[in-house]
Order: sequence, then C-alpha cells, then structure tokens
Amino acid sequence: MTRLSNDPARFAAQALDGFVAAHPGLVRRVGGGVVRAAAPAPGRVAVVVGGGSGHYPAFAGLVGEGLAHGAAVGNVFASPSARQVRSVARAASGGGGILLAYGNYAGDVLNFTAARVHLEAEGVDCRAVAVTDDLASAPAEQADRRRGIAGGLVVFKVAAAAADRGLDLDEVERIARLANARTRSFGVALTGCTLPGAAAPLFAVPAGRMAVGLGIHGEPGIDERDRPGADGLAELLVDTVLAELPAGIDAPAGQRAAVLLNGLGSVKYEELFVVYRRVAELLAAAGVQVVAPAVGELVTSFEMAGVSLTVCWLTDELTPLWCAPADAPGFRRGLSATAAAPPAPVLAEEAAEPVPPASPASRAAGRRLLGALAAARDAVDAHADELGRIDALAGDGDHGIGMSRGVNAAVAAAGAAVAAGAGVGTALTRAGDAWADAGGGTSGALWGVALRGAAVALGDESEPTPARVTSAVSRALADVTRVGGAAVGDKTLVDAFAPFAATLADRVQAGQPLAAAWREAAAVADAAARATADLVPRVGRARPLAHRSVGAPDAGAVSLALILAAVAPTGEEAATAPTREDAPTRAEETAR
Repeated sequence: MTRLSNDPARFAAQALDGFVAAHPGLVRRVGGGVVRAAAPAPGRVAVVVGGGSGHYPAFAGLVGEGLAHGAAVGNVFASPSARQVRSVARAASGGGGILLAYGNYAGDVLNFTAARVHLEAEGVDCRAVAVTDDLASAPAEQADRRRGIAGGLVVFKVAAAAADRGLDLDEVERIARLANARTRSFGVALTGCTLPGAAAPLFAVPAGRMAVGLGIHGEPGIDERDRPGADGLAELLVDTVLAELPAGIDAPAGQRAAVLLNGLGSVKYEELFVVYRRVAELLAAAGVQVVAPAVGELVTSFEMAGVSLTVCWLTDELTPLWCAPADAPGFRRGLSATAAAPPAPVLAEEAAEPVPPASPASRAAGRRLLGALAAARDAVDAHADELGRIDALAGDGDHGIGMSRGVNAAVAAAGAAVAAGAGVGTALTRAGDAWADAGGGTSGALWGVALRGAAVALGDESEPTPARVTSAVSRALADVTRVGGAAVGDKTLVDAFAPFAATLADRVQAGQPLAAAWREAAAVADAAARATADLVPRVGRARPLAHRSVGAPDAGAVSLALILAAVAPTGEEAATAPTREDAPTRAEETAR
C-alpha cells in the first residue's frame, strides 16, 4: 500500500510537483499537468495524452523528446477535467494542431471530448483517439467499447514520433488509429491495490489465486483461477493475445510485433524477466518477429501485484516510429535525435476572472447557495466511505473520495465568489468548475456540467423563483444527459435525477411551495436511487463487470439523492443564509 503521503487529497498534486522537480531538463509544470521542457516546435503537431494519477510512468512520465508533448494529469484514478486538458494542450501547442490520446474510460472520454470541442471553438484543429486495447473489457464485435491499458504507450509513441517528423495532423491521427487498431492487451492481478490514505485494498485476491482480465484502476478481474507458475502465466497471456488477430492478419507467423510485458506495481523486474523469457519463446515458436520489446513498469496501479502483455502488430510504416529514439522520464530508447531546444518560459497561472455585476436578490441567493453547498459537503463527507464501498463492487471504489474532493472544492470556490459579490449564477459556475477540476472522473465532470447548466438558467440578475429553480434543474438534467450519454435504466445518477426533476416541476406547477416540493421530489429520488440495485449497468466503468453490481444501488445515484435531501430548502433561507463572515469554516480552510 502507499505508505508515504501527507494529505491524501493532495497526493496527486504533490506527486506531480515532485516529479517535475526531479526532471527539470525534460518536463515543466503547467496548469493541469506537464509539457516538454523545450518550447513547442513551430508548426508541428502536438500529441497530448492524459489520465488519472496512480499509473506512473503513465502519463506524466511519457512526456519528452520522441514521446508525448504534454500530459494532462487528474487525481488518483480520476480523469483530468476538460479545463485541465485544455490548459495542457494550449501549453504544448506549436500551431500545427493537437492530437488528444487517452484511455477509453467514461470520465476520460467525456472530459477530453469536451476539451476538444472547446479548442475547436477557439479555432484550434484538434483530434482525439481513445485507446481500446484491453481484450477483457468487451468482445471483439464491441471493440470500440474496450478500455485502454498498457497499449496506450504504443499508440502515444508512434503518434509522437510521427509528429516529430513533421507529419501533418491528418497523418498523425491516422497513424495513431492504425496502431490502436492493431494493439491487443491482457492482464492478471495477484493482489489488489490501495488508494493513498485508505486502510484496505480496493479488492482482494485469495491466496494462491489470481484475478484474470483486470483493469488498471483497481477494478477486479472478470474471472478468478489458481495462480500458475511464471511459465504458466506466460502461456495464458500469449495464448489469449494471439487468439484475436487484427483484420488482415490470418496467422502470427511471419508478422512483426512490438511487445510489452508490463508490471502493475509490485511485480519486480527480475520476476518480469522470468515471465518474459517464456513469452519470447512462445512468440518465437509462433513465428512472431519481436521488435524492440519493452519489459518493466509501463502503466501501473499503485502497489498492485500484476502483469499484462501487450502486442502491437507492426507495419512497415509503424516499425520505424516504434523504434525511433525517445527521451522521457519514464521511457527511454536510444539517444535523442534532436539537440535540446532552449527552455520555454514558465507559464503564469491564469488570473481569476472578475465577478460580473449581480442584483441584490441574486447575491442573496448566492449566499443561500453557499449554505446549501456546505450542507451537501457535510452529507457527502459523512457517507464517503459507504459511497466508495458501493462503487468498489463493480468499479474502482473512488466515488466517495472523488465526490468529497469535488464538493469541498465547490464550497470553497462558491465562498470566494460570494465574498466578491457574485450572484447565484456566477457562484454556481465557479462551484461547477471547481467540482470538475477537483473531483475528476465521470462524476466530477457530470456535477460540473449540472451546476454550470443550472447557472445558465438562473443567471445573476433575478430572484430564483420556484419556476426558475425548476427550469434550472431541468436544464441541469438535460445537460447531464446530453454530455454523459446515459438514459433512465442505464444504472447511473440519471435514474435518480430524472424522477426528481419531473416530480419537482409537477409539484411546483401545481402550486406547492418550493420547500415542500423539493422535499417530496428528493424522497422520490432517494427511492429511485435505491431501486437501481435491480438494474444492470449499460454504460460507464461498471459495465464490464455489470453482474457484480446487481443487488447494490448505483453509487452516483445514491450520492445525488443524498445531496438533494441535504440541500432541500427550508423556506427561511434568507434569514439564515451565511455571510462571508460566518460562511462554513471548512470552505475557508479548503480555499487556503
């Protein structure tokens, strides 16, 4: 387990700061992650990768000459926010366009897609490639739904080498997609992994057994079997990967392949070499020509004891790109082919946007909002462990931690905005951005979307009447549904959010006071959240292990219902609303 940390909530940020301090000649810190130390080459394509912390050397360790131009780094096992991705992309850009590359996880897809849309709106030519190499996460006919694991290194490497050779964005994107389509991975775990500050692993593997087909976020495997010796494990890995060949390859004999044997955190290099010895023998017997193999810790999962095998079937075009020199902190091959460029200046932090003018009624509503967010924070913090336990049944167990990070950041951001005289719309917007940045992952992104949607509907000019509040809730639900792609019945927070919005609108339209209508709608949402226990997840990270979540409610729906109950208005908000002087102490502490 992770034994050396300070505040678990700051673990990812402090680890990134230390990483940059340890590699000053290779990378530099920017908002949201890192970029190459040298200034971007004018007119060149920039390859920007990213994902959650906890996987070093992915993703920050893969930034350097011959590899990625930048990496957006999220919290532990949580995707970076869209704003963080945009920040890194802007810092890495040389003006030739940007290729975003990331693992095919719901939070990463959502946030990187939002970043791409925003960059394109700014006039930046931006493309995106989601890596889908994990054989265990979906059948061949649903390959586009597979998650990305260690195969991302191959995709990042060939795309970056193509960009450094001066190829245009169309070609760099095509090469990345070609590599992804020809890459297959499969892994096993001998033990689980433990998040910083947690008292126990996310999952356990019985002695003498191994989890087969695991993910890299602490997700359990899709099967469990007796643990073999090193040779037996090599045979399982090779047989599984060779069983599915890319289109156009009828047999492995005579084919060239990039081969990665990856340690997930606790399997030491000597053990990996013992396994690779047999992997190399089996591939040679199958007639595969291995090109520039890589054995070591390439994509990890904290202290998880596990191994994965990746094979990318090379072409004449991909081979020299895979073999090209690279000089990144976590992956080196040969000597750098280019002289070191002078370091670019460190980017200053973006200045906080001024608070726009607001009516007295909207500012008063902003103070009431701050009290509601503080109530939400207290409810989430009190139930964070339970939310994590529910999430761990079929996911990575970080939902409670992520929700706590997000709502605490939202309280701090809203408190600062209210202190500066913000109206309710601006306070909600600042809270949503902070929640997305700090919470990370799918839940952080969706809560950010929801709060920003409500902010647009409420604005800073008028009193939030019951009718306008119901419109704001409906706008938030519409935005979450549009961005997240989930519908009622998919076992997500939408299953609780949709009946809440419908009930609230119905009761307010019937003339019921907002406080009573909200409480009744919150009770409906709570019942709907509990009813998700009977559903099978159809989208999101829980989908590959859908059967494991049956009988337990969806963590996102439960946390939404918990918050809706906690923030229910009382009818006397204006009289009891906290001012800046008596705003929640923990919000001020978080802001500091």
